[in-house]
Amino acid sequence: MDALGHLMSGFAAALSINYLLYATAGCILGTLIGVLPGLGPAAGTAILIPITFNLDPTGAIIMLAAIYYGAMYGGTITSVLINVPGEAASVVTCIDGYQMAKQGRAGSALAIAAIGSFVGGIVATVLLVLVAAPLATLALKFGPAEFFALMVAGLCLVVGLAGNNMWAALLMTIVGLLIAMVGLDPVRGAPRFTYGVDELIDGVGFVPIVMGLFGVAELLIAAEKRQTRMIEADLQKWNLTKDEWRRSSGAIARGTGIGFVLGLIPGVGSIVPTFMAYVMEKRLSKNPERFGKGAVEGVAAAETANNSYANGAMVPLLSLGIPSSPTIAVLMGAFIIHGLQPGPFLFKERPDLVWTVIASFFVGNVLLLILNLPLVGLWARLLKIPFGYLCAGVLIFCIIGSYSLKQTMFDVWVMLGFGVIGYILRKLDFPLAPAILALILGPMMEKSLRTTLEISGGSFAIFLERPVALALLAIPLLVLATMLLRPRTFAKLRESDIE
Repeated sequence: MDALGHLMSGFAAALSINYLLYATAGCILGTLIGVLPGLGPAAGTAILIPITFNLDPTGAIIMLAAIYYGAMYGGTITSVLINVPGEAASVVTCIDGYQMAKQGRAGSALAIAAIGSFVGGIVATVLLVLVAAPLATLALKFGPAEFFALMVAGLCLVVGLAGNNMWAALLMTIVGLLIAMVGLDPVRGAPRFTYGVDELIDGVGFVPIVMGLFGVAELLIAAEKRQTRMIEADLQKWNLTKDEWRRSSGAIARGTGIGFVLGLIPGVGSIVPTFMAYVMEKRLSKNPERFGKGAVEGVAAAETANNSYANGAMVPLLSLGIPSSPTIAVLMGAFIIHGLQPGPFLFKERPDLVWTVIASFFVGNVLLLILNLPLVGLWARLLKIPFGYLCAGVLIFCIIGSYSLKQTMFDVWVMLGFGVIGYILRKLDFPLAPAILALILGPMMEKSLRTTLEISGGSFAIFLERPVALALLAIPLLVLATMLLRPRTFAKLRESDIE
């Protein structure tokens, strides 16, 4: 059956009442997570993993994926109304979105953001359908050496693209790999690094770690900040002029392309495509002085790239089993928790699941447009809830979620401990993404490396004898060398264009 036939079968399943309800619930929860300042897609997805434990694997992934791209849009509301990004990718939206709100055009800003997000998400999903299956077929020809090189490349790209924090990112990668080694040796089956603690024989729980590093740490960071006053505006006025529609349509088209392409690259992060799309529109504009003062195409470009990136980032996850961002790493952890291994074999062994999930991306983007365009006023009212109450509620949910996994207080203490660690690391400007990606990829890297060395009789020369593995290992080395020689280039470019 070709890709189109698989996709039609996927639509038949995704439109069933159960999966439709899961997608709707995910979109609602994701938008809620995005609206609440201090939480983002990674934290929201990590916190809500426990609610999927009793769902079938397909339903669980549909709901968590909907939470992800729902949160990517939800952050727009706070960016426009209170100039506080609900998640990192919405930082660029603040620049012109908040200015439009101050001019009484908050409804227009949110409308173009919703339309751009819808177009970017749908087009990126179409491209995912065209690219993912052939890429997975190609990856099926990979041996353990190629898979090890591919995962090393993914980790090194995350480190290399950390910019000025490259050494901190390298340290966090090593920490993640060390944590991944706790538990049973995958070859000998003997406990290692457990120090006599029985609860560590199965390793340190992934869910408590991510809920702590992202959920609890984000709450502690958010508790330090004060929200600014929400701008009161008529959110039902979507009075875009013909000239604004013309400028926005070009921005949406370019933002879609930028977001999707950068979503394929591990380690880029969601803020990079939104920033690049914004910069491109500013440079192509005949009146660049309007940017920063309420340029509608600035909002359109950033939000389109944001959602296009979210769907594009699914390609390396589904095709190669490589998470390209912290949120995708959390999603990959959810796959593993539900007994699934993302990658080329998933297309071969569970095509029903893969294509149902992909079809749900189309359904979810339509649901987001329906939920957010007419109901934006309802979401905005949530910003009036005292933030202290929200923090307390989310913390209680984190504790319950950690405990529910194995019904043990050990996981709760792990979650709280990593929450404090995550808070300290954030304050010291240490990136958390490399540690999470290393935690996910570490066991697979070890297994691939050991299998490769068994094949070669212990010789590392096998990586030099296999052209694909050698090419994959060369890519991260070039990126790291470039970043060492020019570590401040991107930072300077960013400062000059934003100002």
